[in-house]
Amino acid sequence: MTPTTTIPQQPWMADPDLQAVFAALQGDGDPVPSVLCVGGCVRDVLMDRPVVDVDLATIHPPDITMARLAAAGIDVLEIGIEHGTVVARFGHKLFQITTLRVDVETDGRHAQVAYTDDWTADASRRDFTMNALYADLDGNVFDPLGGMADVEARRVRFIGDPHERIKEDALRILRFFRFHAQFDLLSYDADGLSACHAHFDLIANLSGERIREELFKILMSPAANRVVNEIEFLDLFLELFP
Repeated sequence: MTPTTTIPQQPWMADPDLQAVFAALQGDGDPVPSVLCVGGCVRDVLMDRPVVDVDLATIHPPDITMARLAAAGIDVLEIGIEHGTVVARFGHKLFQITTLRVDVETDGRHAQVAYTDDWTADASRRDFTMNALYADLDGNVFDPLGGMADVEARRVRFIGDPHERIKEDALRILRFFRFHAQFDLLSYDADGLSACHAHFDLIANLSGERIREELFKILMSPAANRVVNEIEFLDLFLELFP
């Protein structure tokens, strides 16, 4: 995978704990890259937003990830291991590390996954293009699906067919609106908005806890007042609370 662009090295990239995780997972003879930062931390740097959490993706399956971290003297938590995720712990500091995955089967709430070493395949199963961005600790950014253009355009765009992405997990409807409230975005991607409206009924399949968590995030966002009063969101609200 070839870098698309380079960003200035961020202070969090120089974190010795994060560098220790990279050193443990990028071994001699491994493909390059074998581990990258992924998702929100890369997106937020590009959007000039503060980075709160740093998540990682790796080609190594969880058992090898855990063995390498343990060999490097890094505490490991098996939180989320059934989904391919383990956690490296440094005191109260946590780094989630997820093996590259592809969806084998989805039911609108949960997915059965298989591990892969294909970065583009992993990116293709994510929700929005702006979340399918990867970076190494030198600031090299990898963009297999064109997320950079959507970050620059301040556009929340589903990866591939938005109808399929929503059928895989209906919570993505709420996340679509949450990102507009969180990033104070003024316009909606027409295809994404149309797909959300077409599948509002699928939200009934989600647990109350997942819906509540996303609603709280929307209401706590900087542009919450504007978004929740827009007709696009009011239609969704009536679906949630008829």
